[in-house]
Amino acid sequence: MPFEEAHRFGDLMKSRIENRFEHVRAQKRAALVTFIMGGDPDLETSFQIIQHLPKAGADLIEIGMPFTDPMADGPAIQAAGLRALAGGQTLKKTLSLVERFRKDNQDTPIILMGYFNPIYIYGVEAFLKDALHAGVDGLIVVDLPPEEDDELCKPALAAGLNFIRLATPTTDDKRLPKVLTNTSGFVYYVSVTGITGSAIADHSHVADSVARIKAHTDLPVVVGFGVKDAATAEKVARGADGVVVGSALVEVVRASLDQNGKATDKTVAAVETLVASLAEGVRRVTK
Repeated sequence: MPFEEAHRFGDLMKSRIENRFEHVRAQKRAALVTFIMGGDPDLETSFQIIQHLPKAGADLIEIGMPFTDPMADGPAIQAAGLRALAGGQTLKKTLSLVERFRKDNQDTPIILMGYFNPIYIYGVEAFLKDALHAGVDGLIVVDLPPEEDDELCKPALAAGLNFIRLATPTTDDKRLPKVLTNTSGFVYYVSVTGITGSAIADHSHVADSVARIKAHTDLPVVVGFGVKDAATAEKVARGADGVVVGSALVEVVRASLDQNGKATDKTVAAVETLVASLAEGVRRVTK
């Protein structure tokens, strides 16, 4: 059954995201979620990186949709998006990365992360159709609050895509149920009140924050923002269902480029090495 047809029978089967979290729970550990900007530093290198992520230890993959005004992102991810755009990356090309990835990998969940503007310009109906055809499993669109669910969230859910919402330290118990309405796949807990790449001030609060969210939902809760190395990943994994790493990975990409900003023979290997280290840190924690 083609992937897009399978989604129409979602009540008869579990999504890749659900299956992956069941798999990691059976292994009594947290999931490693990796973020890479689509098209950074170029389309082919970006594909090679994404293709190697599962082998290196990534359980779920987030692919950034480059945008010119990424308001929630820190310098590292902003720079990655600009590199991708300068290289000619488009939303259609980002979808092509997923479609190409799916030729050899039908199991690893793929989530597209970014902002609504590129999707709006593409056309919501056309985007959802093409995303399903490519093999996308979920969306994280950071600038669409629950009050705007009719714009994309509800159409995405109706089409069979998970819509993953962000919760933050300022999301109180009054607001949280609204945030969780129509959320599916998992909840992404932003562990700091700041932009991507900000350091986690106190890891001891992560478990308490996750527990507070879990009092309102049965969905897995993954924690991101500020995870930079295996030691940090290990600390976060103790209190979360998943650990997200983004800025550290795109910074490794940047550091591997030549003086003209082009990929080198070290680029893919550098990302693989960091992901393998992060995976080791996450897997040191037994739940």
